[in-house]
Amino acid sequence: MRLFAPETFMKSERTRRIYAYYELTHTLIDLSAALLFLVGSILFFYQNLIYAGTWCFTLGSVAFTMKPALRFVREIHLLKIGDFEDVAARYNT
Repeated sequence: MRLFAPETFMKSERTRRIYAYYELTHTLIDLSAALLFLVGSILFFYQNLIYAGTWCFTLGSVAFTMKPALRFVREIHLLKIGDFEDVAARYNT
């Protein structure tokens, strides 16, 4: 079992369900980041709201940073429930 291998999440019903939950979370984070950047951009049109806009950009950046971190956590999660003998055999050749 390798990290980021498409066949990893198709091994069982459990792995497909785990993968779906992570993808849903990833999409929600992506949407949140995009909305924060949109709101931040609009707030920058008003001089008295630039500070709030800056916070929107900062929070949007945090959300964009969470996306690859979430994908990495998903892969580790799937690897943990996988078949470790396959991993050992693949890397001991």
